[in-house]
Amino acid sequence: MQIPNSDKSYQIRQFRESDLDTVIKINRACLPENYPSFFFLSIFYKYPKSFLVAVHNDNTICGYCMWRVEKGLSNFALRWTKKGHLVSIAVLEAYRRQGIGEALLLKGMQSMKEDYGASEFILEVRISNSSAIALYEKHGFQKIKTLSGYYRDGENAYLMAKRI
Repeated sequence: MQIPNSDKSYQIRQFRESDLDTVIKINRACLPENYPSFFFLSIFYKYPKSFLVAVHNDNTICGYCMWRVEKGLSNFALRWTKKGHLVSIAVLEAYRRQGIGEALLLKGMQSMKEDYGASEFILEVRISNSSAIALYEKHGFQKIKTLSGYYRDGENAYLMAKRI
């Protein structure tokens, strides 16, 4: 799994507690689904290696992703499995189309597999978010089912999953 970053205009690193206010601002600027600070910190405390930020060369934290582990029935077989769940990913608009979201996704997947033993990945995505869906499909995610009214505003989501 190669992480894109050929121009070295950004670095991916683990989240630090001092990044919290910036990550919350990115979340609020980019996504209609917002979380309280304790939610971000609870994921960080349990899964610190897969809570990542992208830092642009101008020293701006411009994106983040956070993952957690969930145990449940596999989306691909009749067995219990450990799933790496992409809880949230966002990149500030001014920094999009530079491979940052893709790098965050891939680095998070790598961490979920290597650090936390996930055997598949899952995520939810708005059915209207065609660019995100295309990115996930590019990296092997499949639409598993539609989740009706999943988002607070009533929009449906796709549950997408990928075998490792």
